[in-house]
Amino acid sequence: MVQKAIVMDDTMIRRALTRIAHEIIERNKGIEDTTLVGIKTRGIFLAERLAERIEQIEGRSIEVGEIDITLYRDDLSEKTNDGEPEVKGATLPSSVTNRKVILVDDVLYTGRTVRAAMDALMDSGRPSQIQLAVLVDRGHRELPIRADFIGKNIPTSQSERIVVQLTDVDGRDQVSIHEDE
Repeated sequence: MVQKAIVMDDTMIRRALTRIAHEIIERNKGIEDTTLVGIKTRGIFLAERLAERIEQIEGRSIEVGEIDITLYRDDLSEKTNDGEPEVKGATLPSSVTNRKVILVDDVLYTGRTVRAAMDALMDSGRPSQIQLAVLVDRGHRELPIRADFIGKNIPTSQSERIVVQLTDVDGRDQVSIHEDE
């Protein structure tokens, strides 16, 4: 894979997250009974950044949790030595029952990761509502899933790949398009 173009730099990512934070507050009329849940790995760091911005705007903190959907993926099969699926689970600050949960991920593509995250979330309780915030929506859905909050729509071909890099994991903030050579 060769890098084709940088489509978001650190400034654009920061602005997109600030806008998403405002949209979350506006749509939910504040942050009462709302929890951000980041999908492992980069979704967790994006959820934490959103929480910081929401706290700056609202003057109070919002709960942040994380979810690992490995067990729930229908296109992956990770097994332990005894043949059972490996349970990764969720780390949630409190019960999600009767709360608005905003799932946060870096890229929305086929929708399978989000479906798996919703399955994992429902195993942890029954939220009153689930919303989705993504940094990038690249299209090509295989399931009827759409994001409520989008940093940037980046139409891609099937041969292209979106690469999100975050300082927390990769040492820099950048979104780029890569393509097969």
